[in-house]
Amino acid sequence: MNPNFTAEQGEIRRTLRELLHKRSGPHELRAALDTPTGHDPALWTALAEQLGLPGLALPEAYGGVGCHRTDLALAAEETGRALAPSPLLATSVLAAPLILALGTDAQRARLLPQISDGTLTAALAVPAPVLTAALALTCGNGGDWAGGGRAGGVQARRTGERWQLYGEAVQVLDGHSAGLLVVAAHAGGFARSRTLLFLVAGDAAGLVRTRQTALDATRPQGRVQLRHVEAELLGSEAVDVSELSEVLSRTGDLAAAFLACEAVGAADRVVERTVEYLGQREQFGRAVGSFQAVQHRLADVYVQVQAARSAAYYAAWATGQEDGQEDGHGDGQGVERVGGLALAQALEALRRAAAEGIQLHGGIGFTWEHEAHLYFKRAAGDELLFGPVHRLRAHAADQARLFERTGVLV
Repeated sequence: MNPNFTAEQGEIRRTLRELLHKRSGPHELRAALDTPTGHDPALWTALAEQLGLPGLALPEAYGGVGCHRTDLALAAEETGRALAPSPLLATSVLAAPLILALGTDAQRARLLPQISDGTLTAALAVPAPVLTAALALTCGNGGDWAGGGRAGGVQARRTGERWQLYGEAVQVLDGHSAGLLVVAAHAGGFARSRTLLFLVAGDAAGLVRTRQTALDATRPQGRVQLRHVEAELLGSEAVDVSELSEVLSRTGDLAAAFLACEAVGAADRVVERTVEYLGQREQFGRAVGSFQAVQHRLADVYVQVQAARSAAYYAAWATGQEDGQEDGHGDGQGVERVGGLALAQALEALRRAAAEGIQLHGGIGFTWEHEAHLYFKRAAGDELLFGPVHRLRAHAADQARLFERTGVLV
């Protein structure tokens, strides 16, 4: 792994930081959260037109920029610093890779160019609370992670050449506003049930969507109800169950690396703001930041954030290696999936940084008017959606067979 950024990666990060500084400041952020979609459509358009961010990791053949998935994950550090609410995670990290990997040629040609230019947003809808299971972050996804065909979740029924979906999924990221839904549903009845992925247009008849109240308002979530909604099978019905599980697992690893980089960016910004504030606030005739006890607390947070950054960068690099994309060669074999571990480290660092930031800001840190609580809610909300931390680590230990009995007394 080369720890240095390429010139292209550095330019992407610099341009993205400048754009978000101008278009997604504290006031713009709060205004965007109060909109029906939960994000600023004008900012999303700017990210697409000026940076090509929605299609950053999509092939040029489909209108994308053609960069590595590593670059997409690294760009997340800047969106995390600003807590910028956007459809990037749901569209480009969760939905687009599934369409690219499983979709037919016609589906890719129809949908991916629209995703690349930002005119189409997408969301992955799975029954709650099994998103982490579907993405193989906290357990394996080879079993009945979507209900095994029993009551609940989403059921798929074939009538002639058409498919109809019936059921419900909640806590769907951007599910209330996405123009396209990638829905996980059961087909084949109870005895021969298996999970397939379907494409549902956002304006399909029988589709009812409502925005849900979420702990972290910067991650808008929706309830998706499907009442005999016509759907299009993603890819072929002959797709192997193990292949689907593998694609979802790879997508989960990318999502974890992306989220880890976002959390590191958010934690870094909290530390910056806290240090700046402590240099201005005075107590007993001197700056609060000059007290040794305060410096020790900040030093501990800084070390934890830097460790999380190293883990997040390695996870971002590994996502490119796995697909054999890094440096344009290699088959990606033998590279461990470390996204879950990096995410656990980053979420802990963000939670610690945000908690210390709230306390060290004193009375103002506890108010709704200050942004400190938004960073703490990001850490807590991401852990609820993609964790918890101890399960991320436990699954990584299971995958590495860390605690298997070897016959040797330890």
